[in-house]
Amino acid sequence: MPATARPTHTHSHAGGQAGAKPKLYNPRHPERTLLYQTIAEHFETWFELASAGQFDGQGDHHTPKPYVRQAFRKYLECGIFAHGFARAWCDDCGHDYFVAYSCKGRGVCPSRNTRRMVETAAHLTDHVFPRLPVRQWVLSVPKRLRYFMERDGGVLNTVLRI
Repeated sequence: MPATARPTHTHSHAGGQAGAKPKLYNPRHPERTLLYQTIAEHFETWFELASAGQFDGQGDHHTPKPYVRQAFRKYLECGIFAHGFARAWCDDCGHDYFVAYSCKGRGVCPSRNTRRMVETAAHLTDHVFPRLPVRQWVLSVPKRLRYFMERDGGVLNTVLRI
């Protein structure tokens, strides 16, 4: 059952100019993207093979963590009207429309990652960089070490102290 939302600004009227068309919400249709189609078609097969140790070169197989499956499932539901939506409208002009729910995930979903990246960049540019001297370091970690860093917090902390 859809929820009803009443956001304060659903779209903006182009600078208040007479006769200007409002900017309307455009659904992003993630199911049309190559990433979505690839994950939808191949994720379950990949998960079964990974759970069986098919991709472990060392034979010490580990089933992917539950959060991996959860992140991909949430991504496959993100922005899809069949998985939930809200009805929104503009108090000024009365225009109403439906907005599909977002997964709010940070792992797989490019929609959320892009928004988070833009927000972080704006924060750094506006609040951090003007006040502090900045030096950028890039640490490249060997692939075998990345595996241990993911599963062992002690290893991760040791590497991050470099």
